[in-house]
Amino acid sequence: MFFVLSKTAGVAVLPTNLLLGLGLLGALLLLTRHARMGRKLILLSIVSLSIFAFSPLGNLLLYPLESRFPAWSAKTGAPDGIIILGGPIDADVSAAHGRPVIKSAGDRIVAGAALARQYPRARIIFTGGSANLLLNDAREADYAAAVFDSLGIDRSRLTIERNARNTSENAKFSKALAMPKPGERWVLVTSAAHMPRAMGLFRKIGFAVEPYPVDWRTGGFSDIFRFTPFAAEGLARTDLAMREWLGLVAYRLTGKIDDLLPGPSKD
Repeated sequence: MFFVLSKTAGVAVLPTNLLLGLGLLGALLLLTRHARMGRKLILLSIVSLSIFAFSPLGNLLLYPLESRFPAWSAKTGAPDGIIILGGPIDADVSAAHGRPVIKSAGDRIVAGAALARQYPRARIIFTGGSANLLLNDAREADYAAAVFDSLGIDRSRLTIERNARNTSENAKFSKALAMPKPGERWVLVTSAAHMPRAMGLFRKIGFAVEPYPVDWRTGGFSDIFRFTPFAAEGLARTDLAMREWLGLVAYRLTGKIDDLLPGPSKD
């Protein structure tokens, strides 16, 4: 049920989708006796979309997420394992073209592969199935091995997990595959904005991992005052940030994480 709601209601309330929907509703109301309300909804839609598109709001929402965990330090020593969360590979487009197609967050794979080459003894788990509401045979993980091959990672080191549909299942299935032993150190590679939610989920199931944030969209605190010249970029950042905040709220309310905004361990 949670998965279905996240792919329906969760998508519908993202700022861009919600405001475009209000604008369309307003346009329909122009044809009825509620035309006045329709004009108000259209105006609300246009003004709000403009704010989200060009103002620093997207950066303001992203910065607390992306700055929550510091960059991983090699001073802690070599990890025993590396977990790379899926998301970069578009399984459906990859299936259509017969080769891996990376659509976004490619830094997860690139940085994960670089880390794997730095520590050749570390085990590697890539976890990513299909996030589609209606499942098909296209799974992201099925194309991941070829990408890691091209980046010089020996396939014998790579464990592929192809059934996870969301981050909660990423954590659960990765732990089952890793079977971490006491004293082992595992590193979690995912986008900086996604790291708080991911860390909260891994902690909840008792899998201690070290955060390795990548794929930043903001450069630092000064970016929260920076306006965006390209509407599509501003809207994308706002939607990305709201998706993470909504996910954090939903997981906290359902007890899947213990803190609304998980942060660095106090140990």
